[in-house]
Amino acid sequence: MITEHQYQRLMNEYAKSGVLDTAAMKAGMHRETAAKYASAGQGPQPEKRRGRRRPDPLATIWPAAERLLVDAPEAEAKALFEHLLAGLAAPLALPVQKALRTFQRRLLGWRRHHGPPKEVFFPQAREPGASLQLDWTHVAELGVIVAGQKWEHLLCHAVLPYSNWQWAVPCRSESMLSMRHGSQASLWALGGVPAKLQTDHSSTATHVLHRTSGKRGFNVEYLALCRHLGLEPCTINPSCPHENGDIESANGHLKRRLATHLTLRGSREFADEAAWARFVAGVCTGANALRSAKVAEERTRLRPLPATRYPEADELRVRVSSFSTVRIKQCAYSVPAKLIGAMVQAHITEGEVAVRHEGVEVVRYPRTIGHRARIDYRHIIASLTRKPGAFAGYIYREELFPRPAFRQAYDQLVLADERKADRHYLALLALAAERGEDEVAAAVGVVLRAAGVPWPHAIEAALGQRETAVPILAAFTPELQSYDALITEVSA
Repeated sequence: MITEHQYQRLMNEYAKSGVLDTAAMKAGMHRETAAKYASAGQGPQPEKRRGRRRPDPLATIWPAAERLLVDAPEAEAKALFEHLLAGLAAPLALPVQKALRTFQRRLLGWRRHHGPPKEVFFPQAREPGASLQLDWTHVAELGVIVAGQKWEHLLCHAVLPYSNWQWAVPCRSESMLSMRHGSQASLWALGGVPAKLQTDHSSTATHVLHRTSGKRGFNVEYLALCRHLGLEPCTINPSCPHENGDIESANGHLKRRLATHLTLRGSREFADEAAWARFVAGVCTGANALRSAKVAEERTRLRPLPATRYPEADELRVRVSSFSTVRIKQCAYSVPAKLIGAMVQAHITEGEVAVRHEGVEVVRYPRTIGHRARIDYRHIIASLTRKPGAFAGYIYREELFPRPAFRQAYDQLVLADERKADRHYLALLALAAERGEDEVAAAVGVVLRAAGVPWPHAIEAALGQRETAVPILAAFTPELQSYDALITEVSA
């Protein structure tokens, strides 16, 4: 059957040209079909609706469904169907079980005629260069592996709503440090500063909760960052993520784009965090190239970048506790035991923590995700070997297994001699601190693969044999006469 539009086109073309074949071709129909409608002088007639040809499969449950929908119009269709089906006797339930799709369609029709109105969203007019929206998004589903380990992290993601220009940097947490690094990396990649910086209402990186009133306001550090960059801070209403809809939608698009590029790359492994950050930047650059016309329009409205970046690191003075640790951003980091009681300076960035004493760096760690401690056994092993009983209840005990080989060695020592396993394992750690972790781990691996027990004295003996097996090279004594002959030939 043709449409009414085709019939009108056929008759108009036929009246103008008088050639039925031409009119049929322009109307998109066969000549015989065109002849039929042209001779009839009327267009297609609507078919009469045929009545039901089989019994209504929902007759036994639909009246009850309507009564329930009056009180709960937003009830989920499948759950409601299962509830009504459970109330039927077995003979009656059998023909209804296959009518789930029919029930869902009928429920949709009921809601459109009798249900409450749905929420309306209002598209907003965007001005070029008016604002930058920023948010954090988890990307664990990408399965990125950094330095051999699955990296649980976030992306600090920024978007210009007018052109959809975007930039993202990996970060460890939704913190003020990641806000400084992410926002400034985005602005420097963009090459200018828009009028406003818009965030949501939930992050403690930007807001502080007033305990008495329950209200949230911008924190001092965030306001200082905005002043330095020349941005007007603004936020959305509480529990209204749709007001930040551009960045919320862009989060999903970016993750899908990254997943596609990782698949095309053929590997999700990266040597270090910097390599992964470069990959993310490359994906964002490629996406932004598709929006170059609108981005160019935005850049004409941007203000110049400030002369310098806002400091992207925090400096703290902390005292080393009697545990040989310092507490930084609610995480414990070990330092050499000789500094117990001393005041040290902590330089904290989004990626690292460096501890200095009197201007000399004593230790550097990657920032932890969450509240996990960073304990270097070399700092405390001397005291721990003198107090081996403290190992069993040490709150950072799991941090004293620097590699899987050491964890496996401890398990074998427990099976061989549970009473002295702690003492033997601490002797292994002391040996690793003295002779090198790589060497001890390799020797332990040889013993474990042979189904043996890595006793400390056996590992030490194996290391001794390895040292004696190294060939001793004779000292090189140059022959000076050969140099004299070379000089004579050059001068000649």
